[in-house]
Amino acid sequence: MSAPGPDVSPVLFFETVNAYQRSAVIKAALELDVFTAIGEGRQSAQAVAEKCGASERGTRILCDYLTVMGFLTKQDNRYHLTADSAVFLDRRSPAFLGGSVDFLLSPMLVDGFKDLAAAVRKGGTTISDEGTVSHENPIWIDFARAMGPLQAMPSELLAKLVMGESNQKLKVLDVAAGHGMFGIAMAAQNPNAEITALDWPGVLEVAKENAEKAGVVDRYHFLAGSAFDVDYGSDYDIILITNFLHHFDPPTCEQFLKKVHRALREDGRAVTLEFVPNEDRVSPPEAAKFSLMMLGSTPKGDAYTFSELERMFANAGFSRSDLHALPPALNQVVISRK
Repeated sequence: MSAPGPDVSPVLFFETVNAYQRSAVIKAALELDVFTAIGEGRQSAQAVAEKCGASERGTRILCDYLTVMGFLTKQDNRYHLTADSAVFLDRRSPAFLGGSVDFLLSPMLVDGFKDLAAAVRKGGTTISDEGTVSHENPIWIDFARAMGPLQAMPSELLAKLVMGESNQKLKVLDVAAGHGMFGIAMAAQNPNAEITALDWPGVLEVAKENAEKAGVVDRYHFLAGSAFDVDYGSDYDIILITNFLHHFDPPTCEQFLKKVHRALREDGRAVTLEFVPNEDRVSPPEAAKFSLMMLGSTPKGDAYTFSELERMFANAGFSRSDLHALPPALNQVVISRK
């Protein structure tokens, strides 16, 4: 066997095997509030360590690794936040995402990847029979609290895409509303929009808190229960389906979408937000990689291409579906007309 050529390198292998360190580093930095300390002007390892209650040696090693990762810059032994870190990781920022780590690295999600080979053999999660989609799973309360800030910007973009500048009267159902940010954004943009949020009772408490903060709770209503079981009512202008379909297989999605179809008025629209990979299923990277998240955490979920989503909606009775980008958000929007 000949020696490897000059264009062959084991770097990708070692970076991947050691990737657990990256998760540990960002989690530790957020727990210690390193980004906030640096944002406040504490730029040396000693100053950051004093603010964070940590050793100078440990802080220097942690901050150097964060610099290598691209979360910090370093010059003359002084650390500075990058533009992204200042917006998303400094606790003083309104777009702070640090709280999402508690959900994204929770045992319910992480444990599904401890024996990924078993999940591959099975074709779905091994953490339980139903994974994260089990009845009233408490993980969705954690999700609602942790991920709301992350969805503030996409929710506003979605509201503008769907409603434009219109202030016409709208009856909106937000299925699996979670934090409620998507329905809340519609109510905030359109004073004539009435929103009904559907989710488990504990999750709806979080949505209610967010609706109160946004000043729209007087036009924000609640429907507790399973999206597959409760009576939606009828004559909705818009039904929001945000980050929901990927949890289930196509037959289950079609069963659900038929119910959505029945609840819409004749000119109503289903508005779906999803990670949508291209037909090659390996691009764009973040959408393509999302399928693995579903393999590890759900029995049969997947990230669906637009052609797959289009087929599901057509089989459920919808006349037409169109795909819309929502930059800079990673998700895309499918608007399906009854």
